[in-house]
Amino acid sequence: MTDNLKILSGSAHPELARLICENLDTKLCEATLTTFPDGETFVQIHENIRGSDLFIVQPTCPPTNQNLMELLIMVDAVRRASAHRITAVLPFFGYARQDRKDRPRVPITAKLVANLLVASGVNRVLTVDLHAGQIQGFFDIPVDHLYAGPVLMKAIKERQIEDLVVVSPDVGGIKMTHAYAKALKAPMAIVAKNRVSAEEVEALNVIGDVNGKNVLLVDDLTETAGTLTAAAELLLKHGAKAIYAGVSHAVLGEKGHSRISKSPILELFSTNSTPQAQGHKVTTLDIAPLLAQAIRRIHDNESVTSLFDI
Repeated sequence: MTDNLKILSGSAHPELARLICENLDTKLCEATLTTFPDGETFVQIHENIRGSDLFIVQPTCPPTNQNLMELLIMVDAVRRASAHRITAVLPFFGYARQDRKDRPRVPITAKLVANLLVASGVNRVLTVDLHAGQIQGFFDIPVDHLYAGPVLMKAIKERQIEDLVVVSPDVGGIKMTHAYAKALKAPMAIVAKNRVSAEEVEALNVIGDVNGKNVLLVDDLTETAGTLTAAAELLLKHGAKAIYAGVSHAVLGEKGHSRISKSPILELFSTNSTPQAQGHKVTTLDIAPLLAQAIRRIHDNESVTSLFDI
């Protein structure tokens, strides 16, 4: 790698940043990130980054507001230190679900976050599996949108699951489900659901045949696992045998871990886009090679399109 490529990590997921550096055969940029007693974040870079092509690795996962603010402060620090180009590497983009006004007098926070990143000095964004692809349009700067699908599908293929049906846990995930079904050469089905609250979901019906089949539920992210576990229970009632799940981002809290442990789901495949993607029944897959390859290609001004291939 050329000398002017620098990788800087926030405190959200330093392990992922370290793995990215290993794949790039480079080292993390030395920096201090501390919090004052009143909660303010302080950042200092300990090496010369003038004229560098700088990538800041910081998923905005819980604590979301702290990690987002830390990212903005890091961007300001490196901009004032005369970095040539600043790319925000967001393996997980927080606030992505607030991407539209679905009720009166609510914000479109995903757009607000995009504005904050651009205003702070970010020149480019590299992210993985946005909740809605249209969020790319919220930015007035280039966005490289990667997909975790190839990483997840490779692991699922290695399991050699017979009589597999790929199932979307809600109608909003049909496009992603179709992509998985096509790649895995399997039929697909859909679970119709009704969201009761932010944490409670009611599964209503199954569209498609899952009787006597092994099932793979696919979604872009899970937090409380309400959608996945409700769908799994319904699929079990409709005659499904082994039930697996695959999500790009597992932002699992205590409730999510508890639900998955008690659910019929045998194994949840996810990526290490967030540090919360671990625990009982969770198989964590490494996306550092994918991100490292994208960073190398962006740095060398090459196309990242081939990274979408399965």
